[in-house]
Amino acid sequence: MSWALFTLLGVPLAAVLLALFGGWRLARAATVLAGVASLGLAVAVAIAVEHGRVLGGGHGWIRIDSLGAVFLLATGLLYAMAAVFSVGYLGVDQTDADFPRFARRYFALLNLFGWSMLLVPLAADFGTLWVALELTTIISALLVAIDRTDAALEAAWKYVLIASSGLGIALLSIIVLYATGTHALGSAYLPRFVRFIAHAHGLSQDAVRLSFVLAVVGFGTKVGFVPMHTWLPDAHSEAPAPVSALLSGSLLSGAFYAILRFFQVTVASGERAFAEHVLIVFGVMSLVAASFFVLRQGSYKRLLAYSSIEHMGIIALGVGFGAPLAVAGALLHVITHASAKGLAFFGSGSLLRGYDTKEVEGVTGAGMAMPWTGPMFFAGALALCGLPLSGVFRSEFEIVAGGFARPQYVGVTLLLVFVNLAFFGVIWHAGRMVLTPRAAADQDGGASPRERSAWMVAGMLGCLFVSVALGLHLPGDLSTLLSNAGHRLGVPAP
Repeated sequence: MSWALFTLLGVPLAAVLLALFGGWRLARAATVLAGVASLGLAVAVAIAVEHGRVLGGGHGWIRIDSLGAVFLLATGLLYAMAAVFSVGYLGVDQTDADFPRFARRYFALLNLFGWSMLLVPLAADFGTLWVALELTTIISALLVAIDRTDAALEAAWKYVLIASSGLGIALLSIIVLYATGTHALGSAYLPRFVRFIAHAHGLSQDAVRLSFVLAVVGFGTKVGFVPMHTWLPDAHSEAPAPVSALLSGSLLSGAFYAILRFFQVTVASGERAFAEHVLIVFGVMSLVAASFFVLRQGSYKRLLAYSSIEHMGIIALGVGFGAPLAVAGALLHVITHASAKGLAFFGSGSLLRGYDTKEVEGVTGAGMAMPWTGPMFFAGALALCGLPLSGVFRSEFEIVAGGFARPQYVGVTLLLVFVNLAFFGVIWHAGRMVLTPRAAADQDGGASPRERSAWMVAGMLGCLFVSVALGLHLPGDLSTLLSNAGHRLGVPAP
């Protein structure tokens, strides 16, 4: 199955070349094919490693286990749905004179972004992992600024400055870990994950602690942990909707995956309690701050951006609680959040095309004016709030149940209080947009909003299907994968 790893990395690159040197129609077709193929390959790889098997290739430079496969699935899902949605999203501007050149540039960057994010869970060592995440920063910043408006350029510049500063701290964490590893692994070696875990008891515990804190702060800047989150609302709100979905559902969780690799080493060195406490602190801060920000947002894309910070806090709390059920719920939340946030951001993009505004106040009666987008956007909001029948409900329920089993009563109480606070904020804003009738003045003011493309509807339907399906039934293969991934984090099987 090692061929699947190389194919997984080769398909998006082939689409990049076709986008650069072919016409925009070829670029569009290649992007859809690359996204769907990547999702299929991600599923195949996840099935291959679900029982604890490890796939590798490239003389050990790429590898994937059950932990990486969880994040690979989330990336594959959003890459595929974003590719489909982008066809309709860009097609609205097809009559513009500059459209062919813009479309080729957009599809090339989208595929390159997908490739870089697929590389993250395939990295076999800390060095390659850091380079992959740095690549995601550079490429995604170009996508954030692709519209070339003043606001988009400012958001991209802010993103690059803050994220690169964070990755500089993350690089320092790798250097500290590498330096303490010289006592057990020699003066020169490759910083492979498996080597550090195998020799963790020979590492300095103080150095491991320092390295983990630096990793949480550094990579946590890209995760969106408070107080390093300030780039995130601007970048997510200014990027094209498919890019916002990838940023929120895949890029943030990919950075958290890097933290989990440091978590593995810290746990193996005997500092499990310390690592869990650090994650709980950052998880609580992110959850509390994001919940209040959600209440007062006037832009629905910024609303969804702050919701992403909230959900990253929930994932951190799930891993920090440490119980097998809570950790499995946190890993499941990576996938369920990706599907729900993809649905919500795709819905926001369709609303933007229909209403030509990002402001909550500017969107009313979406449920009637856009009979596909309005209900699905509201369904995405309900899913993000963790209502039953959604995958997010299942994953959050497992986190809460695991927290009570540990027991982590204070953490669970804070989780329940501020998740419900965010629930009211999201539902209030989304309900006003979708369920409030359009005013007569709005109806007479110009062209009525309408569905702009079946491609956009298809992208939303794909995310809706995954979100509801995981809420109704958790496949046995996925349950096994999550259990084995938790075991790799030092959690005993339930």
